[in-house]
Amino acid sequence: MADEFIKGLGILTGGGLLWMVLSGWYTTPGFEDTQLVGEIPEGLGAYGEAAIALRAGLFWFIILGVLTFWVLIPAFKQLREAST
Repeated sequence: MADEFIKGLGILTGGGLLWMVLSGWYTTPGFEDTQLVGEIPEGLGAYGEAAIALRAGLFWFIILGVLTFWVLIPAFKQLREAST
């Protein structure tokens, strides 16, 4: 169980760090404005649009990865042990 926990924690911290960096660069208009979840600016160009797509992908990677390693895999292991 410890290896599933550390894998989920690695996904949470690594993906969360990248998500926060991209959000800080692209969706924080100013220090006293909305931070990390502000409006996405228009006219970003190809690299900016790719970064915004990566940001959205990282969000779902974090959610699904943590749920997989912290909930689904341990639940399946317990079900398998209970059935034998």
